[in-house]
Amino acid sequence: MARRPILVFDSGIGGLTVLREIRQVLPDRHFVYVADDAGFPYGDWEEDRLRERLIALMGRLLIDHAPEIVVIACNTAATLALADLRHAYPAACFVGTVPAIKPAAERSRSGLVSVLATPATVRRDYTRQLIATFAAHCEINLVGSRQLARLAEAHVQGDTDDHAAIHAEIDPCFVEKAGQRTDIVVLACTHYPFLTDVFEQLAPWPVQWLDPAPAIARHVVTVAGAALSPAELGAGTGEATDPVAVFTSRRPGPAQCRLMAQFGLRVAVPG
Repeated sequence: MARRPILVFDSGIGGLTVLREIRQVLPDRHFVYVADDAGFPYGDWEEDRLRERLIALMGRLLIDHAPEIVVIACNTAATLALADLRHAYPAACFVGTVPAIKPAAERSRSGLVSVLATPATVRRDYTRQLIATFAAHCEINLVGSRQLARLAEAHVQGDTDDHAAIHAEIDPCFVEKAGQRTDIVVLACTHYPFLTDVFEQLAPWPVQWLDPAPAIARHVVTVAGAALSPAELGAGTGEATDPVAVFTSRRPGPAQCRLMAQFGLRVAVPG
């Protein structure tokens, strides 16, 4: 009997950066990618309303797809509602995405770390608890961007990059203090890795842009009980079915469909 799918959930296309990494280490699994484009962007939502939306929507997705694991590939959603989702659906297995503050603090040589996130993630008590627990020895600069998620969606769908707008969003990440400079920028939104090449062009000096997706993929392997050797992971069984993309608007545009095809996803057509 085929194993149940792994469901990767995001507000839009950002979770594709996470899905890409998970598929590399679990190539034989079936995946369902859910883009809540009807609710995008999450940063515009009032918190209680967004929490209610996420809980109700997840209930429907669990019924429709019966996933073995649900990956919340969205920092805004995970830092807000991961605990609530686990409480509402205790039989489901959730893997969250939270700012990679701990590894950034461990790797930084200058002690100056910036966290580039949505304003909602910046506001979260969860984010500040991560800083207090794992990065008390560093100076953490929280940068809330209102535009980058939209700019990343436009970039991936082939629109011309607005370099001035992107530069304005990342510029506060770069801090010079007491002869030291920011050396790590945590990408605390799964949309942002799509813009890493642009960030590198516009940055005033080189930094490490820390993408959490590889670490999330490793955690999913562990949770799935598939902590195998690299040879075993790559061997393949040929049993996986085509990964599917689901849009909550039920009306994905041509650009969205082309993007899903580039990632090897078949867009589910409403019945």
